[in-house]
Amino acid sequence: MTTTANERPTVLVVDDTPANLSLLNSLLKDLYRVKLANNGIKALELAAAAPPDLVLLDIMMPEMDGYEVCRRLKANNATSHVPVIFLTAKTEIEDEELGFSVGAVDFIHKPISPPIVMARVRTQLQVKAWQDFLQDQNAWLTKEVERRLSDVNRLQEASIMVMVSLAEFRDECTGNHIRRTQEYTRVLAERLAHLPQYTNLLTAEHIELIAKSAPLHDIGKIAIPDHILLKPGKLTAEEFDIMKTHTTRGYDMLRTAAKHMGDNGEFLAMAMEIARSHQEKWDGSGYPDGLAGDAIPLAARLMAAADVFDALTTVRPYKTAMPHEQAVAIIVQGSGSHFDPQVVEAFMASQEDLQRIAAKWVDEV
Repeated sequence: MTTTANERPTVLVVDDTPANLSLLNSLLKDLYRVKLANNGIKALELAAAAPPDLVLLDIMMPEMDGYEVCRRLKANNATSHVPVIFLTAKTEIEDEELGFSVGAVDFIHKPISPPIVMARVRTQLQVKAWQDFLQDQNAWLTKEVERRLSDVNRLQEASIMVMVSLAEFRDECTGNHIRRTQEYTRVLAERLAHLPQYTNLLTAEHIELIAKSAPLHDIGKIAIPDHILLKPGKLTAEEFDIMKTHTTRGYDMLRTAAKHMGDNGEFLAMAMEIARSHQEKWDGSGYPDGLAGDAIPLAARLMAAADVFDALTTVRPYKTAMPHEQAVAIIVQGSGSHFDPQVVEAFMASQEDLQRIAAKWVDEV
């Protein structure tokens, strides 16, 4: 039993000789709670029912000797931390070496000396009390770190949702576009994770990070003038050039936010990659940087397919929704030019999931 301020430490004494049990009980009972066992099996039962603070353990006992009792105590998570002092008439170095190897912390040789017994019991209980204190402190610190990390994560997620809400407020055309593309991107990433070259990169944590960042892909549209962003017809070349700046403006906004938040980790870094590069094309003909192939961040390549697919299959002020099969054909046609071929393969293998997401997050007409 773990020591508390309101109770005395518990010492379990194990010896097959009744006189030794009686002597040790008389010696210890005024300072400690004493439990007695006259064999190894009984000792293990008592220790398992209520782990003591210390075990005084005879070595030479019938059926199960002290070495085996100690091994079993140390093998049990509930009692592995309990210090064991061997009581023995054995004086050979080999006997002590074996005792320490199975987990004992000390030896008391028979016939026992009461002052030595009391001193060594007191010392080992003090050591255990400090170990218990440190363990409790470590457990508290671990929980406190987890709590604070949870608070930080909630703050980060709240920050993302505020920025996403701003983008949605500006762009009346998106509807549930942000939700759908987030889930499309997640599904494609999970599919790619089965490929050997992506197994180590696309862990569950990394996929979750991509999914959390995906809603910020169009955050830069906040900076696009209304007459361009909300124009119901086709954009002029000049207007389209301005529209294209939503990638770099989004990147700059997120980079500024990261600096002010003191963020040096992955939070917002992934969102910055997606915002800047989701309009890049596999063949290098995209914008803003003309990146090609694997030079385009993977998260942005996933978003590129998700973004185009959603744009094709939903109603916009300047177009009607395209049938699913026709949109799929366009994505396939863009493999190797607009889109990463492996992302397109993942896209084709995920048709049921994509249709389920589209149905769940359908725009209200």
